[in-house]
Amino acid sequence: MIATYAAVLAVCGASLAIGQAAIGLCGVRRWSWLSPAVGLALVCAICWGTVWLPGDGIASAVVVTVATVASVAFLWGRVEAVGEALRIGALVALGALVAASLPFAVEGHFGILGTGFNPDMSQHLLATDRLADGAGSQLLQQGYPLGPHAIVVALNKGLGIGLVQGFSGLTVAAAVLAPLTALTAFGDQPPLRRTAGALLVGLPYLVASYFAQGAFKETIQALLVLSFVLALRESTRPEWVDRPLRFIPAALIAVGSVYVYSFPGLLWLAGALLIWLALERRLDIRALSLGLVVFLVATLPELGRAIDFQRFETFDPSGPGLGNLFGQVSPFTALGIWPSGDFRLAPGDGAVPAFAYYFDAAFATALLLYGLARCWRRRESAIVAGLLTAAGLYLATRVAGTPYTATKALEVAAPLVTLTILLPLNWRDDPSASPAGGAVAGVPHGGGRRRRPSTWGRAAATGPAVAALVLYLFAAGACSLLAFANAPVGPISYSPALTGLRPLLASSSTLVLASDRLLEEEHGARYVVWELRGGRVCIESESVRGGRAPSGVRFVITEGPSTGPPFRDVTLRRRAGPYLLWEWRGALAGPGPCPLIAVRQARQGP
Repeated sequence: MIATYAAVLAVCGASLAIGQAAIGLCGVRRWSWLSPAVGLALVCAICWGTVWLPGDGIASAVVVTVATVASVAFLWGRVEAVGEALRIGALVALGALVAASLPFAVEGHFGILGTGFNPDMSQHLLATDRLADGAGSQLLQQGYPLGPHAIVVALNKGLGIGLVQGFSGLTVAAAVLAPLTALTAFGDQPPLRRTAGALLVGLPYLVASYFAQGAFKETIQALLVLSFVLALRESTRPEWVDRPLRFIPAALIAVGSVYVYSFPGLLWLAGALLIWLALERRLDIRALSLGLVVFLVATLPELGRAIDFQRFETFDPSGPGLGNLFGQVSPFTALGIWPSGDFRLAPGDGAVPAFAYYFDAAFATALLLYGLARCWRRRESAIVAGLLTAAGLYLATRVAGTPYTATKALEVAAPLVTLTILLPLNWRDDPSASPAGGAVAGVPHGGGRRRRPSTWGRAAATGPAVAALVLYLFAAGACSLLAFANAPVGPISYSPALTGLRPLLASSSTLVLASDRLLEEEHGARYVVWELRGGRVCIESESVRGGRAPSGVRFVITEGPSTGPPFRDVTLRRRAGPYLLWEWRGALAGPGPCPLIAVRQARQGP
C-alpha cells in the first residue's frame, strides 16, 4: 500500500509542478488546470528519453526530480490564485483517489490490477523488467510506445518501488490527474457542481472500466485527448489569445500522446485540431508554427519506432481482433450510464434487466444531443471538434477495424461525451454569459467580486435541466463506482521467470501447484495460464501434494522455498526466480492430459 501511494504522490506531484512551470514559461501567470496533463506528458517524454542513460532508470529519476524542484522554485511567488485553486483541486483529487482505491479496498489487497479481466499487464511487466535492466523485449522491438513503462522504471530505480506497485501507482495517478484536468471546464460553477462534474468527466464509466482492467495506456490517452481539446478551448481565452506561445500546451500534450500511444494517438488530436480550425475560421500562423516546431523536435527521436509500430498485430483487421472481449461492445457504454460491473456483457446478462440499459441509453442520448446543440449555439468549437473527431474515429474502427480497436475508441471518446452532456446543463440561461472554463477552478478573472451562488446555483439552469443534471450525475456516477468496485486485483509481486520457462516446457503437460490465496483471492489462474501460454497447463492447489505425480504430467512447478519434492517420483530440474521446476523422468512422450493454452484462450480466461 505504501509503495503504491508513494508512486501516486510522486507522479502527481511531478506532473503538477512541471506542467504548471511549462505553462508559466508561456507567459501565463494564473494557475491552469491544464498543468496535470501537460506535466504528465512531459514526465513521460523525459523518462523515455533518459531511461537509456547509464543506470538504466536512475538518470530518469534524477532528471525528473531536478525538473520538479526547479519548477517549484520557478513558480514560487509567480503564480496567481494558486492557494484557492489548489484548495478546490484537493477536494477533487481526494474524491478521485477514493474512487480509484475501491478495487484494492474491495479485494482486500494491493497487486496487479485487472488480472481477472485482462492478463496483458504481464507483457508490460516483462518489458519494464527488461527495460530496467537495459535489455530488449518483444514490445521494444515492435516499436511499442514505452513512455509509461519508463516512468515505472524511474519509480523503481529512484524510489525503490516495485514494478507492480509502480504500474498501480501510475494508473491511480492518471485517475487522479484526469478529474483535475477536467476542472479547466468547470471553473465558475458552484462547488458541488464543479467537483461532481470534474470527477465524472475525468472518470466516466468506460474509463473506470479500463482502469479496472489495468489498461493504463488507454486511461492516459483518454486524459490526453480530453486535455488537448480543453487546451484548444483555453487558447481563445483573454489571457492566452494574443500570446505567440498559446498552442504550446496543446503541442506538449501531443508529445505525450506519441510516447504513450504512438502514432494512433495523434488521430484524435489532429482531427480535433483541423475541425476546430475550420470552425474558428481564424488561423494564427505564427502560434501554430511554434507549436508544430515544438512537437516535431520533441517527437523526432520516436519517428522510427512509430513506423515500426504500424505493423503491430492489433492493427490487422483480418486477425481475431477480440482481445479479452466477447464481441462488439455497445456504443451506448460511452454515454456513461451502463449498470454493469463488466462493460463487455450484453444488456440483460447481469442482474439488471435489459430494459434498464436501453432506458438509460435513451436518456443519456437525449442529453448528449441537447448538449451538442447548445455547444454549437454557444460556439464551443473545441468541444464540438473533439466530439466529432471521436465519433468519426469510432465509426471508422467499427467499420474497418476490429472490436478491440473500436472499443478503445469508445473509451477515449467517453470523457468528451460526458463533458458535452454535463457542461451545457451547468450553463446559465443568460445568453450573454461566457462559457464556463474561463476562470481557474472557481477563481474569476479580473478583480470583480464573484456572485456567491447556492449549492446548485439559483441563476443556473432551469428546473428541468437541474433535474436532468442531478439524475445523470447520480446514475453515471453510480455506474463508474460499480466498475471500480468490480475490478479484480491480482498477485502482489511479479517475476519474469515463469515466462522464461516456456521454451523448456514446450508441448509437454505441466502441472502448476499454486497457493489457495493466489487462486482464490488474487485471480492467479488467469495470470498463470497467460504466463505459460502456448503450452499445456494444469493448475491445482498445493493441497494435492504427496503421492505419485498425476499420470501423463511431465513437469511440476511450485513456488517458494523448497520443502522437498511435491511428489515422490519427481526431481528438481531448475530454479527460476521464486519458482521451482520439477520433472518426472518416467513420463511418456506426448502431450499428456493438460489442455493447450492458446493465446486467445489465455486472454479470455481458462
